[in-house]
Amino acid sequence: MVRQREFDEERALDEAMQLFWEKGYKATSLSDLTKKMGIQRPSLYSAFGDKEELFEAALRKYIKQHSFDIRKKLQNHQSVKEAFRMFFEELVEEAYKENPSKGCFCINTMVELAPHDEKFEILTREHQMYLSVIFQEMIVTGINSGELKSSLNIKMLAQTLVVSLIGLTVLMKSRPDRSFVDNSVMMILSLLK
Repeated sequence: MVRQREFDEERALDEAMQLFWEKGYKATSLSDLTKKMGIQRPSLYSAFGDKEELFEAALRKYIKQHSFDIRKKLQNHQSVKEAFRMFFEELVEEAYKENPSKGCFCINTMVELAPHDEKFEILTREHQMYLSVIFQEMIVTGINSGELKSSLNIKMLAQTLVVSLIGLTVLMKSRPDRSFVDNSVMMILSLLK
């Protein structure tokens, strides 16, 4: 007879994701994980595999939720231009708060692991493609409504917005001069005109 787990796997995975997101893969020890997740090592190995498998599961969960959240945030506006403006401006505002966010878990992984690990290179690249599809959908909506020019190269514009998002997210970790960032966001948004 199979023993039932004595802990909530989804909650434990959420706790692991938060810790990896905060500290990164290499700086997070198994002791950190078991303490944060509230489980013992045998339970961690039984439910999730080793540290790398746990990290991959946490990253996949984040990617799914992050993509959903971005799509929902963008679709929450009548105007496509307004949706993108609010999206990029909120990203900037978040970075200048007294306690800024941890950035994007996927982009953090892109910087830390993707250059050295093919699995994470592929996973983070897949997320870039998901974001590109979401942005393409929004651009098509704008073209169909007449808000955006039909002559826009939808795929290239969406990919450029993804590159802009990633670059801006990484840049914001250093909290650059606000005018530098605001000018860059204005230029990014001008691509939608």
